[in-house]
Amino acid sequence: MGFFNRVFLILALLSVELTPSSADSSSSSREITSIFLNHAKKKEVFDWMVGIRRKIHENPELGYEEFETSKLVRAELDKMGIPYKYPIAVTGVVGFVGSGEPPFVAIRADMDALSMQEMVEWEHKSKIPGKMHACGHDGHVAMLLGAAKILQEHRELLQVVTVAKFKGGGAFNVIPDSVTIGGTFRAFSKESFMQLKQRIEEVITRQATVQRCNATVDFHAAGKEPFTPPTINDKGLHGHFQSVAANLFGSDNVKDMQPVMGSEDFSFYQEMIPGYFFFLGTKDETSGKPASVHSPYFKINEDALPYGAALDASLAAGYLLELQTRSTPSSRKHHDEL
Repeated sequence: MGFFNRVFLILALLSVELTPSSADSSSSSREITSIFLNHAKKKEVFDWMVGIRRKIHENPELGYEEFETSKLVRAELDKMGIPYKYPIAVTGVVGFVGSGEPPFVAIRADMDALSMQEMVEWEHKSKIPGKMHACGHDGHVAMLLGAAKILQEHRELLQVVTVAKFKGGGAFNVIPDSVTIGGTFRAFSKESFMQLKQRIEEVITRQATVQRCNATVDFHAAGKEPFTPPTINDKGLHGHFQSVAANLFGSDNVKDMQPVMGSEDFSFYQEMIPGYFFFLGTKDETSGKPASVHSPYFKINEDALPYGAALDASLAAGYLLELQTRSTPSSRKHHDEL
């Protein structure tokens, strides 16, 4: 989907200052990860995240329509004492923690729902006909707010959160004199993408000429959307992710994925700054094969929420911890997104 058809919640730590004792040892990152996970697993924190996820799931909103979702996010930020800007891009929220000086780390979560009818019969089924959180964005928001809560409540370790959101979203018995064909095309590199774009236009216009027809190709027909470039993870951040995730889950549970043909507008951030996109497994082995995302039968395993929240918080805190141990304040010019 195009960048302006999606809604995002971004959490950034703006200039995190670590206590001197915590910045002296490489083991401090593992210690922080353990502290964060234990905090996220507390019953009151887990129940709070589950409650947020279920509220959002019951009231799904499409892109540019997330007014109640945004209101819920702002209310939770108020409770945590995190200042924010609103509105940003209609329904966006940008919250801040820290001094506002570099380095910056951002953590993103989508907030928009899909236009489909939920088929899962459960207590918190979507209350809005024809709309459903079938891609897990309700869980993304819950985990990201969980990460914000963890970081905010551990200011003795981190004097710290930016939460933000960009968003975007004839007749059957008569032979027509014209037809419109739409679709998507995807590639694993920008070079291949542009070559494919050129070839699509050549084939369509020339084949139309052979048939004594006229054809035009409009790559922006659906709402004048921009092209979504490939999502390519930063190599430097890959090592950081592997280290933090291994501390949290064990190295055997951190797997490299082969490239997939999904379209992901997270890549727009990666066009500007180094970024890292990852998947969090939520399979419940006792429940059989889960439904895929974008399915009306899709359902999140809520037991994964504490792990996602702790991972988000640990990635941000660990990155800034590592940065502080190898750089002086005057040399901090990094601006990364996880």
